[in-house]
Amino acid sequence: MAKLFFLLSGEFGSLSLAELKAILETEGFGYSIVEKLDQTVRLEADVECVKQVYLRSSYTRVCGLELFTCDATDAAITEAADKTDFGAVLKKDETFEVRVRRVKEYTTKEAHMHYERLLGTLILRNVPHVKVNLENPSKTFYGVLTNNKFIFGLKLAEITPKPFVERRARKKPFFHPSAMNAKLARCMVNLAHARQGDYVLDPFCGTGSTAIEATFIGARAIAVDVQRRMAEGAKQNLKHFSLDSEAIVVADARKLPFVKVDCVVTDPPYGRSATTLKSNTKTIVEGVLASAHPLLSGGQRICIASPKTLGIKQVGKKLGYRHVESHFAYVHRTLTREIAVFEKEDQKAT
Repeated sequence: MAKLFFLLSGEFGSLSLAELKAILETEGFGYSIVEKLDQTVRLEADVECVKQVYLRSSYTRVCGLELFTCDATDAAITEAADKTDFGAVLKKDETFEVRVRRVKEYTTKEAHMHYERLLGTLILRNVPHVKVNLENPSKTFYGVLTNNKFIFGLKLAEITPKPFVERRARKKPFFHPSAMNAKLARCMVNLAHARQGDYVLDPFCGTGSTAIEATFIGARAIAVDVQRRMAEGAKQNLKHFSLDSEAIVVADARKLPFVKVDCVVTDPPYGRSATTLKSNTKTIVEGVLASAHPLLSGGQRICIASPKTLGIKQVGKKLGYRHVESHFAYVHRTLTREIAVFEKEDQKAT
């Protein structure tokens, strides 16, 4: 078990950390949370987990191997750095850079530059025969200033949001204003514990956001929509990214024509631009939860979005699901999404 830290995007409150935990659990990595800070979490886990976080996460920004954590003062940082054996991670003639990220208002805007210079000087003093290289360094050290603390270590991975930006709704050939953004769709796939090779069902596929993100992590997406034009649009968007779904089906989400799937990830129609075909949102949500229930085995998950005002937690419980967690994503003044995760109760256990 290594001491690791993860800088999170901080979008939608608790959602970033929930996604990170879901990835670790899905990929079978045991972990122990040491400390939760603003946009940063420190934990102990197998360092190999960083590869999966890098490949899967939408709301993690940096993964690092922690070298020390201390108060965010010059004296405390200097003392901690002087006690750190940087020679264990920096070899002779290697080059390095130091990057520091300031989270919100905990320090001044100039603090990150000050600490980058300070740490660079301390590392040079600690390790002979190494040099600073800001263009193409052998190693990058990364620090986070948050909650009046300073977490510092070796950067193992940095996850750029650019690929998700390139997959935003208006960049796709088939567009609809109700489409979920790529980052949130990927996060929901992770919250559902979708694994490589799993059948991931989206009963309201729309423009295909969920199917696209599930396919990118190696799952087999089954996209369903009651409207043929939406199903054809999802197919067009998948093709745009050179992806193939397991199936694209025109069908009613309340009468799903399947026997078994591994998880369900979906965003039913609601809001100003969604088409509900003369049915109300609660009826639609109840229908898809009921229809999906027999397709799942005990312990398997459904991650579903709905308006916060719907009270989906109670709806799911009445239909035989165990509510795992909920997170809230503000959309606009009249809509906040509730991202709810349910597990099918294990009948054998009960």
